[in-house]
Amino acid sequence: MERPAWAPPGIDISVPSVSRIYDYYLGGSHNFEVDRETARRAMEFMPGLPKIMQANRAFMRRAVRHAVDQGITQFLDIGSGIPTFGNVHEIAQAASPGARVVYVDHDPVAVAHSQAVLAGDEHSGIVAADLRKPQDILDAPEVTRLLDLDRPVALLLVAVLHFLEEDDEPYAAVAALRDALAPGSLLILTHASYEGIPLTEEVAGGTVGVYRDIRNPLVMRSGEQIRGFFDGFELLEPGLVSMPDWRPEAPAGPQDAEAEEDPYAFSGFGGVGRKA
Repeated sequence: MERPAWAPPGIDISVPSVSRIYDYYLGGSHNFEVDRETARRAMEFMPGLPKIMQANRAFMRRAVRHAVDQGITQFLDIGSGIPTFGNVHEIAQAASPGARVVYVDHDPVAVAHSQAVLAGDEHSGIVAADLRKPQDILDAPEVTRLLDLDRPVALLLVAVLHFLEEDDEPYAAVAALRDALAPGSLLILTHASYEGIPLTEEVAGGTVGVYRDIRNPLVMRSGEQIRGFFDGFELLEPGLVSMPDWRPEAPAGPQDAEAEEDPYAFSGFGGVGRKA
């Protein structure tokens, strides 16, 4: 197996990673054959996976711009993955040049590539840490250097909570982060669900099985369960909805809507909440 020059030393390139699989779905180049193979297996059951990831990214960009419009210029993006074009720091800094962004991921490739992308950007940083250990994130030097937690922060948990099983205590992790944030902070969240997928649960379950096989279980939660992550936050209009339905930027005509709105894009949920 040929080892790409950009692969950080010490990484086992024979083990797939969810952040590199996500990178592949988005058309990125920071993935290995084992990631591509896993992605293709998942797409045999759910061919619209890349469309779901694109809807995720588009939602994230709209939500980041909304946060800046609300005067928020600090962002904590946990489970940030591998930076591709139009990432949080680019969107936020285009709207507000001094915006500060801290990315957090536990995948060494995501961390190494983020370091390369962010080199020379004094307003952005990357932390190698895991959402399951929120205190490690909050205590990280980059977080304390770049973010003032006494002022509102936008916390991004985009396409990450569905990789935490109940034993990982995902609700407690979100609550610990929420409690560290100032009033007026935002929670920007997306989550996979069987609701909205244009397939039977049985067929979609094949994709869930692929992730289970690589020891990264994909936990499909109901809309009601996902709403539970917003405990302590006031959901902003239009609430918890399918990602393209969250404040779409321009109403498309019927033909445009048909061409652009792949039914897979409406899988799962996205929402933004404000801490009182």
